[in-house]
Amino acid sequence: MSEFNLTAPEGANKKKRIVGRGSSSGRGSTAGRGNKGQQSRSGGKVYVGFEGGQMPLYRRIAQRGFSNYPFKKVYAIFNLSMIEEKYADGETVNKESLMQKGMLKKAGMLVKILGDGDLTKKLTVSVDKVSASAKEKIEKLGGTVEVTNE
Repeated sequence: MSEFNLTAPEGANKKKRIVGRGSSSGRGSTAGRGNKGQQSRSGGKVYVGFEGGQMPLYRRIAQRGFSNYPFKKVYAIFNLSMIEEKYADGETVNKESLMQKGMLKKAGMLVKILGDGDLTKKLTVSVDKVSASAKEKIEKLGGTVEVTNE
């Protein structure tokens, strides 16, 4: 046997199942759909929650209250300890610099700085939100905080 006669392993290639092609095919007659009824017909499928024409439960029950979900704001959170590692003295912390340093994934995200960790560098921070403890630590070292979106 030659080295170049490649064969697929046993069971890798299966024959396509052809249904509804006469009784001698073994899958004729009802073609695996059972006998009669909506599910046996072509196009005879129903959506999730369908109750045979009766008003479905999710439409019978009144919609009450208010959901804030469409209006919620999601912030990318950075602690001072993370900023301490990546930034040098005198640098500006904003969306562009966070993107360049690989800390922020998408430019459109909102950014919030939290005060966890110690800061030893004077930084200029210009982001969407800054916690009170972070603002205090940054300004204590002579840095400035500018909140762009409140």
